[in-house]
Amino acid sequence: MTSVSQLDHKALVKDLPTASGVYRMLSKDGSVLYVGKAQDLRKRVSSYFRKRGLSARLTSMMRLVTDIDVTVTHTEGEALLLENNLIKSLRPRYNVLLRDDKSYPYISLSTHDYPRLGFYRGSKQKGFRYFGPYPSASAVRETLSMLQTVFQIRQCEDSFFRYRSRPCLQYQIKRCSAPCVGLIDQKTYGEDIRHAAMFLEGRSLALVDEMVKRMDDASEQMDYEMAALYRDRIRSLRRIQEQQYVAQDAGDADVIAIAAGQDAACIQVNFIRDGHNLGDKAFYLKVATTTNPNEILAAFLPQYYLGKSMPPAVYLNRSIPSKVLLEEVFSKQAEKQISIATVTRGVVKGWMKMAETNAHEGLRRHLASQANLKQRFDALQEAFSLDAVPERIECFDVSHTFGESTVAACVVFDINGPVKSDYRRLNIDGVKAGDDYAAMEQALTRRYRRLKEGEGKLPDLLLIDGGKGQLAKAESAIEELQIEGIRFIAIAKGKERRPGKEKLFLTGSRDPFMLDPNSPAFHLIQQVRDEAHRFAITAHRLQRGKKRTTSRLEEIPGIGNKRRQTLLKKLGGIREVARAGVEDLSRVPGISLGLAQRIYDTFHQQEP
Repeated sequence: MTSVSQLDHKALVKDLPTASGVYRMLSKDGSVLYVGKAQDLRKRVSSYFRKRGLSARLTSMMRLVTDIDVTVTHTEGEALLLENNLIKSLRPRYNVLLRDDKSYPYISLSTHDYPRLGFYRGSKQKGFRYFGPYPSASAVRETLSMLQTVFQIRQCEDSFFRYRSRPCLQYQIKRCSAPCVGLIDQKTYGEDIRHAAMFLEGRSLALVDEMVKRMDDASEQMDYEMAALYRDRIRSLRRIQEQQYVAQDAGDADVIAIAAGQDAACIQVNFIRDGHNLGDKAFYLKVATTTNPNEILAAFLPQYYLGKSMPPAVYLNRSIPSKVLLEEVFSKQAEKQISIATVTRGVVKGWMKMAETNAHEGLRRHLASQANLKQRFDALQEAFSLDAVPERIECFDVSHTFGESTVAACVVFDINGPVKSDYRRLNIDGVKAGDDYAAMEQALTRRYRRLKEGEGKLPDLLLIDGGKGQLAKAESAIEELQIEGIRFIAIAKGKERRPGKEKLFLTGSRDPFMLDPNSPAFHLIQQVRDEAHRFAITAHRLQRGKKRTTSRLEEIPGIGNKRRQTLLKKLGGIREVARAGVEDLSRVPGISLGLAQRIYDTFHQQEP
């Protein structure tokens, strides 16, 4: 392999510009090993060729570098943006990579006569107010559920709301005031909306004070029913306040702490909005032991924030070298002043202490989990006398319902756990219904033909959810593709189909054998098999649901493409079409009473 010493680095560096830009370290096969930015490209790249002072990580990388590409930018800020885009698209092995950079969810409030509170993820749209972001979908749902209980605000889709003729179940269980059928007037409903918005904005103390005054006024006017309503809401809000630590002067901020060690780092992000702690989220990064935590944090921030909305203040538990540049780029993106600071005192110090504690605890659990997984991989090698610890395990499972909508699923594990980006599901066609052997053979043939053509890595160990028959088909498919070096294990459930009673079949062995149920190797096999089973069932249900719902409407005489689309749009999807009554269906434009009856009968006919 060509090493960096074989590069004419003096000539290379001499030809580089002194402008700002981005550089890419390339390996022999042209793949990108590392992407970096620089204010002065010549000065920054030349620093990689000094004889002393490079970290072990960079020394290892430079042994693989055979060429360097550069892109000149107008400013260092542009270089930062380009660097971030290249890291996300190329995912170089020597960069710190953020694997979970999805957009975060919000609570949205519409501007109808009877506004709706709902879950929202994506770019913000006109005509809505947004509260958040929240750290997870579960945090949004928990908050929405709480608001439904206290204020009874609707959360149904507009298509469902518009065509109601009677209150739904949410009204019966006192989680909605039924504005759809006029059981609450617009003014009163508007007050409930205003109170809910006050709570989401962090003004719960002012909200309670206002409700106390209204309760007293209602009592004086002997409107005891209304006074009791305010009393119950005050009690609910008091209980919520007891569960939340509120810092009214903290405003909107993200509090970020890092804990690093043993080739891994945990970054904890606490979301503070209007003084409320909306929750937290942990990110686990694989890094070199010698990487400075300050550098990890500096690499994390642009990957995390660029392209997303962010609060005006970001508090860190460590100082970072690129603070001024990041503030400039973030402020330009947000069109407001963004500050990045370390915390030493004040109310946010309490948040930081909490974030640091959670980061260290999260890292401890993560490393313990990784150590446990490594122990399982080592035990697997010993149990099956493998030449080496398998670096990559793939597992296949086939799922169907009496032969309908057959789907095969493949999951992938390595020494770090599930590799979800490499998961695959394959819709099986052209095989006899219920023929699991043929389905398995087709799935393996399609999967490994692509891999052999260079679309990915081949596994060291292949697990098959099944018995002798599935194992034989797997061996036949791999042999047909002339792929060598893969070991096979088939996992068959015992007669009792209980965990721990599985039988294992190996290539070349007629009789099955069983591992000790407490063996770490057996636990790893179960873990991978169960993940494949979960993934296969999920894929099958999606495929089956899509097939069934599409065909149901298409088989009704008089329902063409236009009417089908109108039904789905007006009623809010196939589920609502299936649940609607004849009267609700007939209100949809183009649907006569007779056609509505046929639609209703199709979805409510007695199934065998």
